[in-house]
Amino acid sequence: MHALRGVSLGFRAGRFYAILGPSGSGKSTLLHLAAGLDVPTRGSVRLLGQETGPLGDAQLARLRRRSVGFVFQFFNLVPTLTVAENALLPVMLERRVEARDHARLDELLDAMQLGHRKHKLPEELSGGERQRAAIVRAMLPGPPVLLADEPTGSLDSVAGAMITALLRAQATEHGVCLIVVTHDPRVAEQADEVIRLEDGVVVAHA
Repeated sequence: MHALRGVSLGFRAGRFYAILGPSGSGKSTLLHLAAGLDVPTRGSVRLLGQETGPLGDAQLARLRRRSVGFVFQFFNLVPTLTVAENALLPVMLERRVEARDHARLDELLDAMQLGHRKHKLPEELSGGERQRAAIVRAMLPGPPVLLADEPTGSLDSVAGAMITALLRAQATEHGVCLIVVTHDPRVAEQADEVIRLEDGVVVAHA
């Protein structure tokens, strides 16, 4: 089975890319390859100029920690950690947490309307709150690449619009390369470029 076939794409800093397509079209596989979570069986992937294929697991993990924020479709929050602890975890794995990290955490939580849930465990949150907590975790370290798999999938239209605007600001105001897999046409409308996949093949790119 070929999840992706003949895909050749480049993504630039300061741009917002939306990836659309039916279920099973290869969207999540493309996102995982771009993040260095998977390596291709053929071809190559470069993340900030570094080819991911030859890297070992430890090297790939280090590159991801320093370069990529990833919002998983099903949140992947650590159930025994609070919202704040989950958000700070990527920083803790890389270095000592500093006062500026706590300040940025509070800023992001307020922007996501989660300040009052800071010390709650994931099981105490609604699905939408877990989604927003996962986005805070991805954004907190300030990565140059931000990847999101259905980031508005658990949100109502108002919250979805808010999250889309915050994500877009990462590209337009902070120069982040933002790549979002989505089924939501309202998210795609905000993107600089839309890539459509079908059966593992890019069928449109505009």
